[in-house]
Amino acid sequence: MAQVSNPSGNPVARRRSQRVLMQVGVRIRGNNAQGAPFEEETETLAINAHGALILLHARLTSGSTVHMKHKRTEEEQECHVAFLGPVREGKSEIGLEFTSPRPAFWRVAFPPEDWNPRSAEARSAAQRSTK
Repeated sequence: MAQVSNPSGNPVARRRSQRVLMQVGVRIRGNNAQGAPFEEETETLAINAHGALILLHARLTSGSTVHMKHKRTEEEQECHVAFLGPVREGKSEIGLEFTSPRPAFWRVAFPPEDWNPRSAEARSAAQRSTK
């Protein structure tokens, strides 16, 4: 089930688009930190109109370019490494950003930018869906 992460209350730290916690099968290909070509299948941890957060065995460098292929649609998009996070169970948390925004790549409707999961409207919608 998809969930939207809580946006920061700090307007300076606001995301350009809402992040949705959703697992989508993808294939990543490019060159690793040593310059060797790699290809790896994984799933997203979170998606947004500008890219995704994934876990990879391959080690990448910040700013490097990779290609991400949506396994269900076979659509491919060029991305760059925008974030290098912690390593968990041998996989690095990596934030990929599309070269240009592609909200349709994921085939999901993203919440509006001003949407907040803690708002009264969001809570009432969630309560209606559990009845």
